[in-house]
Amino acid sequence: MNKENRLIFEKSPYLLQHAYNPVDWYPWGNEAFEKALQEDKPIFLSIGYSTCHWCHVMERESFEKEDAAEILNKHFVCIKVDREERPDVDSVYMTVCQAMTGRGGWPLTIFLTPDKKPFFAGTYFPKKSIQGRPGLMELVDRVAHLWKNEREDLLESAENLLGHLKKNIYEKDEVEISLGIESLDEAYDSLAQRFDKVWGGFGSAPKFPTPHYLTFLLRYHKRTGEEKALEMVEKTLENMSRGGIYDHLGYGFHRYSTNREWLLPHFEKMLYDQALLSMAYIEAYQVTGKEDYRDKVKEIMSYVLRDMVSAEGGFYSAEDADSEGEEGKFYVWETREMKEILEENQYNIAARVFNTRDEGNFRDEATGKRNGKNILFLKKSVEELARELKIDKALLKDEINNIKNKLFIKREKRIRPHLDDKILTDWNGLMIAAMARAGSALKEEKYIRAARKAADFVLTNLRTPQGRLLKSYREGPSNLPGHADDYAFLIWGLLELYEATFKGKYLENALRLNDILIHLFWDKEIGGLYFTAEDSEDLPLRPKEIYDGAIPSANSVTALNLIRLARLTGDTSLEKKSVQIGNAFAGEISQHPAASTQFLSAIDFTLGPAVEIVIVGEKQDPISREMLDRLYSSFVPNKVIIFKDIKNTEEEKLINELAPYTREQKSLEGKTTAYVCRNFSCLSPIHSPEQLFSQVQD
Repeated sequence: MNKENRLIFEKSPYLLQHAYNPVDWYPWGNEAFEKALQEDKPIFLSIGYSTCHWCHVMERESFEKEDAAEILNKHFVCIKVDREERPDVDSVYMTVCQAMTGRGGWPLTIFLTPDKKPFFAGTYFPKKSIQGRPGLMELVDRVAHLWKNEREDLLESAENLLGHLKKNIYEKDEVEISLGIESLDEAYDSLAQRFDKVWGGFGSAPKFPTPHYLTFLLRYHKRTGEEKALEMVEKTLENMSRGGIYDHLGYGFHRYSTNREWLLPHFEKMLYDQALLSMAYIEAYQVTGKEDYRDKVKEIMSYVLRDMVSAEGGFYSAEDADSEGEEGKFYVWETREMKEILEENQYNIAARVFNTRDEGNFRDEATGKRNGKNILFLKKSVEELARELKIDKALLKDEINNIKNKLFIKREKRIRPHLDDKILTDWNGLMIAAMARAGSALKEEKYIRAARKAADFVLTNLRTPQGRLLKSYREGPSNLPGHADDYAFLIWGLLELYEATFKGKYLENALRLNDILIHLFWDKEIGGLYFTAEDSEDLPLRPKEIYDGAIPSANSVTALNLIRLARLTGDTSLEKKSVQIGNAFAGEISQHPAASTQFLSAIDFTLGPAVEIVIVGEKQDPISREMLDRLYSSFVPNKVIIFKDIKNTEEEKLINELAPYTREQKSLEGKTTAYVCRNFSCLSPIHSPEQLFSQVQD
């Protein structure tokens, strides 16, 4: 084994994976930049994350090799960054890569000046040139030559690029654009045009889940009655849950599908996908009442609670695609193995259900050939299979569960993929939101308990004495400051948790964090949130994003958080901030509304109808419970709920402080009493769940 490099002192699993490379890696920091300045060398910056398949490939091909390390060490100062720990650094240089090349992804490869200015960007490079893709060895040799002989041209191109990007970020559009119902219509039309009518999802391969498309479409369906919007959601959710992108034995979704049929995934599992997809399935269940969607939520949650939660309650980040150096090895099956585990009749059923073949049921992405391996996936529902096999549906379902259990037990004895056990504040916020919403919508108290434990862990361990958030926790909290998405996503989680528990401390903490977010991240000239705080490290750019990618942007989530906080507390200044976010990005959103569908959910809330509900009574009173259960199980996305428990004076006092308008809202005639305000108009107090539901749904 090689001698360790400086990364051995880091906590990041990704950096530790590279700690024994012969490349003389530095973590991001002043030591590296000072060395580059003193030795007059450019910087080779490599950004990735611990469960990234192509990051592993590039490491095996190049960073572990002495000859590649020799040329890198000779001509460059080499820096390795975990994009999950330093999304600020990643965001800056990903923006650069997309501007230079028209695309991005990880591993991200950037060449910088010693003062952090980028002059060349790309993603994965093989060690040697192949099929038109330049090799790393040739590339670094060429860049070293240019640095020595044509440096002025490099520096000029870097300045020109940064000037262009800064103009896009920092300058306000000349024309005022308002966002409204037309933006929702345009986003719907765009998604409808890109919709895959055969397999669901949007666009062709590779195909990503993109849950915020689906939650937007559900809101659009509710607003307009457009059946096609709901059809797009259902076809996508159903085909994803049947495909190989879903783990049918251990549950949870893989990152994305390499083909349009959802069959062949990249096998890593990310916490944020589980959170956001859970919320899409919850809402689909609320809209349709279909048990398959409810069951999928329960399966995802069982996976997270089994494999992705620490003893302290925080949620881990991800599981790798690779085990034993091979992508997907943990998840795929040879028919020989299945026959050894299952009885003959069970194997025959399993082969029909999961579509396995002796020669394998998919073609290897690299070779295009079948390799005898099978990804378990479904083509048909249990109902269809029961009819074909002439077996009672309930009996077939039981037998499939027995088969899955046997295969799962055997699979657990394999060498597992690497677990990235960082606890990230932002992704925990998303999972807290999903767990809290699942717990209330599905009447599963264990999910709410898990959400509370995670929230309490983050609030206790990932805040400074001044109340600011830290980025991550692994073997103790990091000293990395939180970014806008840490605040936005955790506030989202706390709002969902408040409405699932009505513990005022979660609303109180959401408000405190929102104050810090606005103070540290708000663009005082144009509006909207920067990704980094005003006192953060000086980088070539200070990004400000509205684009909703794999994860929604902090601005999109905050726009909706602000509306909910405003309606919960009666503080209208918060809603004005939400409007200012829309104004700041109106030009960008109007050009491509479907690129900001999470933000459009905030627009949908603003346009209304929206309801504020205050229920006053005893928490355990059957009428109170029925009122809440009806609200939780129904799809009423544009609502906020406050519950004042008259038997808990401390909680009642706190809510009166946080939401002063509720002070005069009391239990009338000794009964549970609901107060509903709809579109800024308050209705008469009511006492029955039927009346409440009628007022909310009208």
